[in-house]
Amino acid sequence: MLIDNIIYIIVFLCYFVNSEGEYFKREHSLIKPYQGSGMVIPHWEFFGSTMVTQSYIRLTADQQSRIGGLYNKNPIIFRNWAIQLHFKVTGKGKELFGDGFAFWYVKDPLEAGPVFGSKDYFVGLGLFFDTYANQNGAHSHGHPYISAMINNGTLHYDHDRDGTHTELAGCEGKFRNVDHETLVEIKYENDVLSVGTDFESRGVFKECFNVKGVLLPPGYYIGVTAATGELTDNHDVIGIKTFQLTSSTPIDNEDRSHMLPSASSFAAPRPRIDDKPQSMSNLKFFLLLICAIIGIIFLVAISILVFQKHQETSRKRFY
Repeated sequence: MLIDNIIYIIVFLCYFVNSEGEYFKREHSLIKPYQGSGMVIPHWEFFGSTMVTQSYIRLTADQQSRIGGLYNKNPIIFRNWAIQLHFKVTGKGKELFGDGFAFWYVKDPLEAGPVFGSKDYFVGLGLFFDTYANQNGAHSHGHPYISAMINNGTLHYDHDRDGTHTELAGCEGKFRNVDHETLVEIKYENDVLSVGTDFESRGVFKECFNVKGVLLPPGYYIGVTAATGELTDNHDVIGIKTFQLTSSTPIDNEDRSHMLPSASSFAAPRPRIDDKPQSMSNLKFFLLLICAIIGIIFLVAISILVFQKHQETSRKRFY
């Protein structure tokens, strides 16, 4: 009996603390089965169109003009952390779909708004999973696209430019309408923000980006929101696992509770640069040419009719 208890304790500790010094934090995690009593999810709050099922939490259905969100009730008070987000994005659209969803580490949770279902001018970190490329935001990457933004409450997320001018870092990610599991890991350790993806169900996170010099205060809240407009998708959260990281560097006793989020890798705010006028496409030129030819033919026909009418009037004068 004693041996069985010891084995149970060892297994229990191995589950909550791994060899790399990651401590699993249940109060910041979301694991099936989700529901407690009724529609209450322990440690979590949700709003908008969010629907809880036995297999997933659907932030938005594949319907127009939906906003949904899910936030942890407990602030993260430790400095270094890693969060694994298990999600799924699906929909009927083949060419056009959207808009996408976002992971948040922010000061003010549960505030709905225009940025993938959450408020603009937020304070904290936003990680955007953008599935639609807006026409006014010409850039060199494809979609879906994952990008991060650090905001101190003064920056506007520009949807028309897909957040290009306030982007910290990003990468492409083909996570939509895949048959296997899709996961992302957001890690913040020693002022380094890194994001890894596993969209091929290989059990290994592939680096999306790694940025040094990112300052994030403790005491913020994590959450996930999503939105649809004219374009739609199902945005589902399947699980969230949060770990406290034990840093290998000496403990820093700096008080960051009153510090605003910042990043040293870019100068914020960056000015908005209007896109250059696009050159006329071949199709548009062809249509304008056809219209011009039709207009010329019409004017020539009218001129001929007027000339013939004038000639007939002139003949009548002589008879």
